[in-house]
Amino acid sequence: MYYNKENVERLRQRYPEGTRICLDRMNDDPFPVESGTLDMVDHVDDAGTLHCIFDNGRTLGVIPGVDDFHVIREGSEQTEEEEMNISM
Repeated sequence: MYYNKENVERLRQRYPEGTRICLDRMNDDPFPVESGTLDMVDHVDDAGTLHCIFDNGRTLGVIPGVDDFHVIREGSEQTEEEEMNISM
């Protein structure tokens, strides 16, 4: 999946460093991280991949629009469902 410069900047604003997310499912990885694993966004690269540090110690890129995940609201154990509505 390719994101243009404007969409990458929107992703960076939406998922700044330190954002907590929960991985629901990795759809296209030969060695996926287990569903339900929590992580923290380290940075968003120029291709729009969220580089994450998972609570289990693993690091891996999460691709919005390909992998399924949701944001964990700060100060709460409740989650906020995120929908990717970024036009190509």
